[in-house]
Amino acid sequence: MLRLRGVRIAYGPVAVLDGVDLAVPEHSFTAVLGSSGSGKTTMLRTIAGFHRPDAGTIELAGHVVAGPTTHVRPERRRLGYVAQEGAIFPHLTVAGNIGFGLPRRARTPDRIDELLELVGLAGLRRRYPHELSGGQQQRVALARALALKPSTVLLDEPFASLDAALRTSVRTDIARVLHESG
Repeated sequence: MLRLRGVRIAYGPVAVLDGVDLAVPEHSFTAVLGSSGSGKTTMLRTIAGFHRPDAGTIELAGHVVAGPTTHVRPERRRLGYVAQEGAIFPHLTVAGNIGFGLPRRARTPDRIDELLELVGLAGLRRRYPHELSGGQQQRVALARALALKPSTVLLDEPFASLDAALRTSVRTDIARVLHESG
């Protein structure tokens, strides 16, 4: 379970998040809706550990990962995070991007191929991002987020830059991948 209790983030006098409470059950899909500038990205980045809340607590699987006296670093939270823009490295191949966060001993061709198969990109391991469609780039970002077998995956508007038809097919594919990956 992911739980936020009274989370507050402010930039100077402006509160971006103010007393946010949220409970997300395990094995569920939850969407956070709001207008531009309403704090959705800030909330996801805070859950991921990229921001420290000014007040409140964040719990993952019953453990406090952020609070008044606690801050678990992002890499220790067992979270996958796909940013709005996908954020894949243009100078790395598909395989390099997917394996980037893996420890060297876990960065095996078999693990990379397993993830490529999962996201429907088998055979593209040697391609570079500029050789991929927007939907394929999003799948690479998702595969990288899944590489460490996270307990939770946070998707920050991952379809915003895709056209309507591609957005629908990629959304369906990603839902399938998340379901299959547990």
